[in-house]
Amino acid sequence: MHYRFMMLDDRLGRPLTDLRVSVTDRCSFRCVYCMPREVYDDHQYLPRSEILTYDEILAVASAAADLGVRRIRLTGGEPLLRRGFATLVEKLASIESIEDLAVTTNGHFLVDQAQDLAYAGLNRVTVSLDGIDDDVVRRLIDTDVPVQTVLDGIDAAAEAGLGPIRINSVVRRGWNDTQVLPLVERFRFSGHTVRFIEYMDVGTTNQWNLDDVVRSTELLELIGSEWPLKPLSKARPSEVADTYRFDDGGGDVGFISSISQPFCGDCSRLRLSAEGSLYTCLFATQGSDLKSLLRNEPSGEDVADAIRRVWVAREDQYSELRGGVALADPRIEMSYIGG
Repeated sequence: MHYRFMMLDDRLGRPLTDLRVSVTDRCSFRCVYCMPREVYDDHQYLPRSEILTYDEILAVASAAADLGVRRIRLTGGEPLLRRGFATLVEKLASIESIEDLAVTTNGHFLVDQAQDLAYAGLNRVTVSLDGIDDDVVRRLIDTDVPVQTVLDGIDAAAEAGLGPIRINSVVRRGWNDTQVLPLVERFRFSGHTVRFIEYMDVGTTNQWNLDDVVRSTELLELIGSEWPLKPLSKARPSEVADTYRFDDGGGDVGFISSISQPFCGDCSRLRLSAEGSLYTCLFATQGSDLKSLLRNEPSGEDVADAIRRVWVAREDQYSELRGGVALADPRIEMSYIGG
């Protein structure tokens, strides 16, 4: 059977259009909501032999593209820690049907790599930044890296043609909610978009508590009282952010509200972990092994068929069910399958 350009729907009628690839489980930060130091300082990371090679990732991405994937996002851990990362970008950029190739990074190494990534064919960069104040951010990332390092990385990415940049900020009450207005002010009129993410219960190690969640409606009211906003329409249903534009021409700001306004009904994302498992939800408890197949010299149609079987059986809707049913633990940690 030939799969090229076949569109796949899962059991809830959601098409497969996006692939997120974690290229490493390692990270240079110890963010309290993702890889808390008390858990990960003595953590045994995946040995190199267990991580997918770039050619294996390419095989999955190519097969996924034949099944309808049009957008690929590279994540981690911190993807820029992976040696020769631009080589992977170049390989993936060669897939003709991929319309958007992006990376999510903490920005720590972006100054040194932005230009190479642009030359390799990367389209866009999203940078995680949870505040402007050094003391606040250091407490959140639990690492001695100044905010200016990340800001310099954002500038380098923009100069390399990887903009406009998206700046993702996870807001946790009592930790960095004071940074919302300063972040917005810093990037207004820059051409970049700050997107505020509700603190999520990903995995089982980040000590998530609903009381720590700052709802997007609260942030919208806070920002809108300072700078009037108007809502924008989504370019496609699967977009996770609700975006608003400043009335004075200062740009856009976004809100990702997976706790208060779940968007499972339009989720089109499949995730490939660093060790070669497919996950159909950010909050999954287990994945489907693909590495065993990849290391047995499969054809492209073999890989496509494996992906197809996983996707058509999918019925995940964790965020919509949150609190309504008993869900199994442990859920997979974000550092294995990206955000």
